[in-house]
Parts: sequence; C-alpha cells; structure tokens
Amino acid sequence: MATYDDVKDIPNHPDQYLFDVRNQSELNETGTLPASINIPLPNLEKALNLPEADFEKSYGRPKPPIDAVLIFSCKAGGRAARAANLARTLGFHNAKSYAGSWTEWQAKQSQ
Repeated sequence: MATYDDVKDIPNHPDQYLFDVRNQSELNETGTLPASINIPLPNLEKALNLPEADFEKSYGRPKPPIDAVLIFSCKAGGRAARAANLARTLGFHNAKSYAGSWTEWQAKQSQ
C-alpha cells in the first residue's frame, strides 16, 4: 500500500509513477493529484502493454520499466486496488494502491 506521504513525495522521485485511474469527468470535477498520469481503469491494461514510443506519445512520459514503483489512485481506493492487481499480473511487481486515494488527499490538503 502507498500512503499519503508516498504520494505527496512523488514529484521528488521521477523514477516512480503515480497513475490516477479515475475517468476524465471525475478529474474535471475534483482536480488532479500532482505529477499523476491519468489512465482510466478500463484503458489501463492496453496502456501498460503499449510499445514504449506509443506510451510516451500518449502520456507524455516514458513507459515505466517493469521494476518501477507504480502507485495507483482513484476516488476512494477500490479502483486503485484493482489497478495495482492488474499491473502486478502484467509483471509490474512494485505496483501499489493508494488506499485513501483522492478522498484522503483532498481531506489532508484542506487541513
């Protein structure tokens, strides 16, 4: 599991990836997590299987290497857990979910 502090520190770790698996409409309503890449959960498997050049063209960042730390976030944690499980089945063994996801992030940012 990833924590709020892990997610907050992502901009200081360019070798780690933060994926927000919410739909675009949700991001439009709430905003985004700093340094996150939006890949809605239904598109995640296809995205993680893209060739490196296509991934970078689509998402503006190099495709994560198989051993990279991947953190997944959503609204409340359920989709993030499914995304991390999916990534692990694709060989990304350092995939983690941020259980608190946007709900926790927003609450802690408001303090």
